Parts: sequence; C-alpha cells; structure tokens
Amino acid sequence: MDYTAHKIDASIAIDGNIEKEIWKKANWSNRFVDMVTGEPGMYNTQTAILWNDLHLYIAFKVEEPFVEAKLTERDSIIFLENDLELFIDGGDCYYELEVNAGNCVYEVFFIWKDAYKKGGRFDIPEFDVHGDRAYTFGGDYDRNGATFWKGTHPRGIRWAFTGYDLPGLKTAVQVQGTLNNNKDIDQGWTLEVAIPWTSLVHLANGRSIPPTSGDVWNLFLGRFQKLMAGGKELHPHPAMALNSHGFYDTHLPEKWSSVCFKSN
Repeated sequence: MDYTAHKIDASIAIDGNIEKEIWKKANWSNRFVDMVTGEPGMYNTQTAILWNDLHLYIAFKVEEPFVEAKLTERDSIIFLENDLELFIDGGDCYYELEVNAGNCVYEVFFIWKDAYKKGGRFDIPEFDVHGDRAYTFGGDYDRNGATFWKGTHPRGIRWAFTGYDLPGLKTAVQVQGTLNNNKDIDQGWTLEVAIPWTSLVHLANGRSIPPTSGDVWNLFLGRFQKLMAGGKELHPHPAMALNSHGFYDTHLPEKWSSVCFKSN
C-alpha cells in the first residue's frame, strides 16, 4: 500500500490554507520522487488525504522559488505551466484534474473505448461522443508506425471528454510569496481540493461511496515543473509523483499509487 487516508468527523473549509490543525494531524507523504527514476524530486512536494462520509479531501504543499501561473481561463492546457495533478482510476474510466498556482482548473474525463458500448452505462448525454469537446486519445507519447492510431497502452484508445466538470469540485490555492514576480524568492504554494463522494459515482467501479474501511483506490498525485535555460523551455518538464512509474506517461492507471481508506 502506498498511502493510508484516515477518516475524519469534521468538514474542511477549502481556502488553500494547510496550516489548519486538521491538516497538521494528517498523514503527510514523503517527498515526491521523479516519476521515471524514483529519485527524490528536484523540489519538495508532499500530499495528504483525508475523508469523511461526504467528501474526499486532498492537500498539497509545494516548494517553489519562483511561483508562476499565467493561464487563467478554465480548462486551459494547465500542464504547459507548473502544476499539480490528480487522477482517479475507475477501472473502465478515469478522471484528471490539473491546477496551477493561480487556482486555474483543467478537467478531463476519460473512458476506455473498449468499455464504451452502445446502450451501456457510459452511453449517456454526459458522455456524448458526438459533442464538440469529445476527442479520442492514445496516451502521452507521440504515435508512429504500429502505434499511430491506438498509442502504446494495451487497452488502446480512450474517449476524452474535455468539457466535463466534476460536480461539486472545490479547489483553493495560497501562495507563500508573490505570484508572477521573479525578482524575489518564494517559499512555494499550497492547494486544497474537496470532492463530493457522490460525484465519483462513475469511478466507483463496484466500490461503495463513501468507501468502506479498507477499500483501495488508485490515484495519481503528481507535479510538473516548467524549466527555462538559455531562454528556451526544457522538455519534457520534470515530473514528480507520490510513486515512480518508470515511464514518462501519467495516463497509466495500473502504475498509480494505491490509497487505502481507513475509518480508524
């Protein structure tokens, strides 16, 4: 097990402040590691997860000497900047959330094409493949030759619903420094996320909502860091995560962190 999330009786007001007493008592992770090699991440990043009968709560604290966030329009391609990312695996589907230090949010709901059947549980107006914001997606890597159409994952193509908004999602950021002013050195930034369990119905995959003590969900908890050198942006952006994947690809649910929800 990669992380144990403990149940709480209280609710948490989402304002980006992780100095609340409830977060001080939470089970904070170790420093995130390089997503490929497993070596310690270049900047400190940690997460903590709490839950009650109504909400899943996730907090991040990020060391960042130059806190930047230029993208402000919702569902901008946030991973082009420094960001924090949360993925939740639902077996035949998964959810992606990205947030930058300006609290700009990007959301996508993915459904594996082999699981999307006419008249099936995903064939509902919410996931209309004919919508103007529904796309096919083969994974993070460029495709060529034998993988041109389906990407490199054994399950192949996913439907990506970029117009999806998780019902009841709340996010909030606090910056320990000055946003978009690199003339000084910042401490970093913090993020709080609250997700109603009822909004995860499509991701439950047979599990109870809220969880039963001992239930395990696979989550990706990660961070991408934009770096500039000599006036040029370095690619790929360094990726840090709770656990190493061995691959530079976030879209591998089988590689994500296993999170056990405990009620005591």
